[in-house]
Amino acid sequence: MRQKQDNTKDVREEQEHLSDFMGDIGNFDLPDLDLNLVDFLPSDETEETRYTLPKVVPMKEDFVMYDNAQKMAKELRLGFGERFDAFVSGSFIFGDFIEAYLTTQRACAKKMTISTLSLSQNNVDSLHTLMDKGYIEELNLIISVYFWGNERRSLVPYIYKLLDIGDRFQLAVAGVHTKTVHFETLGGRKIIMHGSANLRSSGNIEQFTMEENPEMYDFYDDHFSRILDKYATIRKPIRNSKAWDLFTRMTFDKS
Repeated sequence: MRQKQDNTKDVREEQEHLSDFMGDIGNFDLPDLDLNLVDFLPSDETEETRYTLPKVVPMKEDFVMYDNAQKMAKELRLGFGERFDAFVSGSFIFGDFIEAYLTTQRACAKKMTISTLSLSQNNVDSLHTLMDKGYIEELNLIISVYFWGNERRSLVPYIYKLLDIGDRFQLAVAGVHTKTVHFETLGGRKIIMHGSANLRSSGNIEQFTMEENPEMYDFYDDHFSRILDKYATIRKPIRNSKAWDLFTRMTFDKS
């Protein structure tokens, strides 16, 4: 009898663990959602080992604290091979920092990829301004299944309306909980930002790291490009070398 009670307890604890793990998905109806999105890394790819971690390189580090995104963007000067680790207050809006950094530093992102659990209408307006004014040439936005489920009839259509400009935007939906931004500037800097903060304010103390690191940039870009390729929601024509690669692979690779 003692052994049976212990087994029942183990099962109950395992069920509670799974419930906690899946808690971010939320309880909502998803009639239009392909639930395969949750499994965004195919099993045959996760078992491969051709992807390696970025190399550790010497970084010039600094540690900062800010409660205002615009002030931080104006005062930080991120050079090649430099890194900042920051604690920010609940009034700090990460999306505002992206706009302030590009505009105050007069930097243009050739391609920017953002992954986030959630964002606000103000974040969408800010990204539209950056695209419209030429600060972002190409934008990729990866949002969570959780956000899609809650906003597919309100903010998601607004995202398409404002950001789908001149075939320069892509939206992907996947089972992600990452909060990252990476972009390459016209000046050759490859910048990554990652941390606990979503684009919108959460009212909590958050942390994030910003660094100029080409090898880490390539690591992020490689993996997020795989998610974009599989879970893109905007159909785009295949052009140039990609079209030729696809044609030759389909025609001549029979393996």
